[in-house]
Amino acid sequence: MIVCITEKPSVAKDIAAILGATVRRDGYYEGETYKVTWTYGHLCTLKEPADYTPLWKRWSLGQLPMLPPKFSIKVIHQESIERQFKVIEELIKEADEVINCGDAGQEGELIQRWVMQKASIKCPVKRLWISSLTDEAIREGFKNLRPQSDFDPLYHAGLSRAIGDWILGMNATRLYTLKYTSGNGNVLSIGRVQTPTLALIVQRHKEIEAFKSEDFWELKTVYREATFNARTGRYKDEQAANAVLESIRPCQLVITDIEQKQGRESAPRLFDLTSLQVETNKKWGWTADETLSLIQSLYEKKVTTYPRVDTTYLSEDIHAKIPDILRQMTPYAPLTAPVLSQPITKSKKIFDNSKVTDHHAIIPTGQSPSSLVGNERLLYHLIATRFIAAFYPDCRFDSTVVTAKAGEIEFRATGKVITDEGWRKVLTPAKEDADKGDDSQVLPQFTLNESGPHEPFLQKKATQPPKPYTEGTLLRAMESAGKNVDDEELREAMKENGIGRPSTRSAIIETLFKRHYICRQRKSILPTAAGIQLIETINQELLKSPKLTGIWENKLRRIERRQYSAPEFIDELKQQISEIVINVLSDNTSSRIEVKQEAEKPAAKATKPAKPRAPRITSFEQVACPYCKKGHIIKGRTAFGCSEYKAGCTLRLPFEAYPDSLTPSKLKKMIEKLQK
Repeated sequence: MIVCITEKPSVAKDIAAILGATVRRDGYYEGETYKVTWTYGHLCTLKEPADYTPLWKRWSLGQLPMLPPKFSIKVIHQESIERQFKVIEELIKEADEVINCGDAGQEGELIQRWVMQKASIKCPVKRLWISSLTDEAIREGFKNLRPQSDFDPLYHAGLSRAIGDWILGMNATRLYTLKYTSGNGNVLSIGRVQTPTLALIVQRHKEIEAFKSEDFWELKTVYREATFNARTGRYKDEQAANAVLESIRPCQLVITDIEQKQGRESAPRLFDLTSLQVETNKKWGWTADETLSLIQSLYEKKVTTYPRVDTTYLSEDIHAKIPDILRQMTPYAPLTAPVLSQPITKSKKIFDNSKVTDHHAIIPTGQSPSSLVGNERLLYHLIATRFIAAFYPDCRFDSTVVTAKAGEIEFRATGKVITDEGWRKVLTPAKEDADKGDDSQVLPQFTLNESGPHEPFLQKKATQPPKPYTEGTLLRAMESAGKNVDDEELREAMKENGIGRPSTRSAIIETLFKRHYICRQRKSILPTAAGIQLIETINQELLKSPKLTGIWENKLRRIERRQYSAPEFIDELKQQISEIVINVLSDNTSSRIEVKQEAEKPAAKATKPAKPRAPRITSFEQVACPYCKKGHIIKGRTAFGCSEYKAGCTLRLPFEAYPDSLTPSKLKKMIEKLQK
């Protein structure tokens, strides 16, 4: 008997259907040859400090650093998790072979390995590795199962990441909390990734606060309705600028050079997770976490490929599949028809094996998106049009640069006219791209050495401070370890030294919000007083340097490639935390940090009237749908759903994850946790 272990009940159901395991049991599906079960994400976790020794239960500076000689795992203490683990454990005991069907990424590998280790697996294990959940992809994946050992480096990298986060998080959090708080329950959360991210936000805030705006003047002139810019640069002194202005006013403007050339602009790259989160934040103000949830849902609905990716390229073997995917995208037939009318070239801008590791860029699978509504539909459309546009010709334009002279001052005018829209027929340029001021002006036909009167003027401007981070720009900063990088090629090269991974960055940002270290002001992300104070108090660059954290991330990637050892990474972190403990304990300052609590208690009950109790939840009609916000929960034969399902609401809570025995009140609590 072969046991398949997936990461989610919904994926288990899809795989079971393909394998003929159609009989539903308690916690798994059964067929003649296969039994398909599932986890709920993490069933196991690293042990808490107190699990290693009672001495570590109490927070004490004298017990730091806490460095177990060997790290161990345990099943998470939660009834539903413990029950499902027992199901998996019993199935593994009976299995002749196990197939790891977890999500095809570092975290998915770690989740499944821990479960199998805790269940004391002894039979052979194979790995299902797929980039989409379509029936075709699943069948192809089972035909090409790989040895578990092929993915040992991926597991070692994931394990190193988890242990590294434990070493720094557990020790540094206790260290700074005990050293720099007054002991009133405030906890200073320190993390391997979250603290450098906070440091980026604090640094930007300080740059803005320290910024002093300065006025300056730019000299321009208008000739034959075209605007020319002086090449002398900015004038900081208005009188000096006016003197130059007056000196050229009587002079004729003479055209000294005309340069015309044809240019082209390639389509935007396909999406990786970060660029997708950046784009949705820019377009619609979505948080990184919202986008991750939505793209994960699209993946599970089989309409897009695996989302937690950090490449914008496709592997070369995908090239042959592109025409079929485009043909299946029938709602976009008017846009795909020009592409399908001729062979699709294998451009290195799109297909490059050297730029793809585990998974390729996020693209549609070709499956119908007809069931999608709301934001899911919006997101799919964004991915679909970006995908189609990639196979359109470059946008072509004529660029003209005209140089002129008035007196001793040289001027230049530039203009660009699009001659062939190419991919812009599919994608509408962003507003900031469409508005390029003088550079996009249509210039009249000039002749060399022509001259005539002109209208010079001064334009007053002021230097602008750096902009506060938005969630989109913060994600970019994390990707490039704090460096502002606009060039796509350079950004690709710097990804290995970024802060965190695409799959974890949204969670890191959300953690900082929950810890009250940062806050939102419209789209801007700002540090709180506690966040600023924490970064100012931490004098260990190792804990807050984006560059150093980027180096850690690089080492984890090298572990994946068998170029670096996991024990070496862990030993380095143990040495570093030991040094940090010594340095912090030797600090004689009296700094104290207070973090605002999530909910402040009233000073006295008499001063504030008691809040009325919420009505008791006794029926599913009282439980609002978390998706559409219009309907209420109804109970079906195999799942909970929404009363607005006929109107298109896609909410489905299968009984395997949300038991049909749940009371309305308990189900409401579970839904609230899901929304968080």
